[in-house]
Amino acid sequence: MNYINTIKTACIYFPFIALLFTIPFILHQYHKYGSINKLRVLIVYSFILYLICIYFLVILPLPNIKTMTPPKNNMIRLIPFGFILDIINETTFRFNDPSTYLKSLIDPCIYTILFNVVMTIPFGVYLRYYYKCSKKKTILLTFLLSLFFELTQLSRLYFIYPYQYRVFDVDDLMTNTLGGLIGYQIFGFISNLLPTRDEIDKESYIAGQNVSGLRRITLFCLDLFIWILLSANLMAITGYDYMPLIIFVICYLIIPLVNKKQTIGSKFLNINLQNNKCQILFNFIRMIYLYLYYLVIPISLLKTANKVVIKLNMETHGSIMLYFLVFCIMSLYLIINIIILIRNNKIYYDRIFKTKYISTITNKESE
Repeated sequence: MNYINTIKTACIYFPFIALLFTIPFILHQYHKYGSINKLRVLIVYSFILYLICIYFLVILPLPNIKTMTPPKNNMIRLIPFGFILDIINETTFRFNDPSTYLKSLIDPCIYTILFNVVMTIPFGVYLRYYYKCSKKKTILLTFLLSLFFELTQLSRLYFIYPYQYRVFDVDDLMTNTLGGLIGYQIFGFISNLLPTRDEIDKESYIAGQNVSGLRRITLFCLDLFIWILLSANLMAITGYDYMPLIIFVICYLIIPLVNKKQTIGSKFLNINLQNNKCQILFNFIRMIYLYLYYLVIPISLLKTANKVVIKLNMETHGSIMLYFLVFCIMSLYLIINIIILIRNNKIYYDRIFKTKYISTITNKESE
């Protein structure tokens, strides 16, 4: 498998790996900044894609574990600068003959060295630009990244394979670290072309003064997750079926009473809900309505479909069509509400309960 095919494979796996990262990323951004900056998303996710690509370049192609045989050559090279002897003995490069310079670039031992350098140049750029690492820290982190790759090869891909299929080479540590340093230096020349990390943070804090629709959806889902998690665990411990009701009262009434009118989720996401009067009670009643609106109605629709299937003794084909229709209706129902929330600051039940979302991201952070 060549480099291009490996990168294609990394791009195929990227959406699935990025999906696992998305929820923690959203929660962190709303907790720290109160908003999600588009440029930050581009930087962070491109960094993830880059790391996936270089990791796949290190481990792929994977050998067939059933047909593996012990390696014939030495798979551990601990002598530094061994690549110099390889260039002298295995390539057409001759120092006193300039005509061999370009031709030797296609020799495996030379383009492998160059590739090891180029592979970590972006790493040095990311570290200096987004993570604001010093030169020493960039060198150290690049070396540790390279060491992780080499140990991955030395461990036979974490002891999955019976034999080592990639060479552990000290020279790779040096060339990879050199690439990170080059990347650090390169960014010094292009730093004026991009907004600084501090400027991105400042813009994020300013945007975080307003509570967006996506932030509200995140709040609802986070509080829902906390409620379900606590209810399920306490039901398993106590065996009481009414435990979800008790946890609901605790999460949406008791905790706001002692936690400056905030639930666990709204505290974490820096949001407060304000009503004209009787704020905590209004918010508690409002949450009951939201759960009825977003959970009970769709679930009741599904249960109704199930009763129809049983009562009419519908055949498999007919029941599948009915369930599919119900699924489409439920999806459309939720999508319409999500679109309204994202496009507008208020939805009809906010007007009914006279709810106002207040961001608790402080002005001091946005300065």
